[in-house]
Amino acid sequence: MIEVVGLSKRFGEQQVLRGIGATFEKGVVNQVIGRSGSGKSVLAKCIVGLHTPEEGRVLYDGRPFFEMTLEEKRTIRQEIGMLFQSSALFDSMTVEDNVMFPMRMFTSMALEAMRERARVCLERVDIIGKEKLFPAELSGGMQKRVGIARAIALTPKYLFCDEPNSGLDPQTAILIDELIKELTEEYGTTTIVITHDMNSVMETGQNIMFIHDGQKWWQGDRQQLLDSSDQELNDFVFASDLMRQARRAITGRVQ
Repeated sequence: MIEVVGLSKRFGEQQVLRGIGATFEKGVVNQVIGRSGSGKSVLAKCIVGLHTPEEGRVLYDGRPFFEMTLEEKRTIRQEIGMLFQSSALFDSMTVEDNVMFPMRMFTSMALEAMRERARVCLERVDIIGKEKLFPAELSGGMQKRVGIARAIALTPKYLFCDEPNSGLDPQTAILIDELIKELTEEYGTTTIVITHDMNSVMETGQNIMFIHDGQKWWQGDRQQLLDSSDQELNDFVFASDLMRQARRAITGRVQ
């Protein structure tokens, strides 16, 4: 579990986050949604320590991150897996070397042990026989799978995914969503997904937080989201004709 308490962040005169408090649950897909520029990615970067907030605390299973020593923070970072929006694979490294990268950074594992762990992780995301290829030789969807394999290489307690469906076709996006959900349940991770893909939210979101103007505006589950009468939330969620139709269809079935 990750707890955020009274988190505020500014860049110069611009106040980006305003006293955000939230709980992200273990073993479920926690999603942070909001318009571009609302503060979603800044919140994630504060949680993992890439930004230091002016106010507030972040607790990893009760451990206060910003109050730790550098060595204690390093321990936390070893427990974090990250899937970046662009996959962020190293172009000059093979698929195998990309997956082994965090093992080289944070462990003293022998080379053969790292290769075996990379093989297991790649098989788990259904990438087989591609170990010696380079990222440029893979499709966008396969690159995301390799990114996930790298993110789970150290069996993380906490998994962060920044726009995991960005640039993917709808069918591949669904497969990535399902994979993230399966791995969350399998590893029992605290998974935080930053997204604006409402199809993804409806399929996999279990604990959803809506950020508006740098504030936590709303938090709940999928059914509560569909039933909400909050105008700002509805304007964002049901902006497309497809989502409005889906809401009417679901509401009709419930009634």
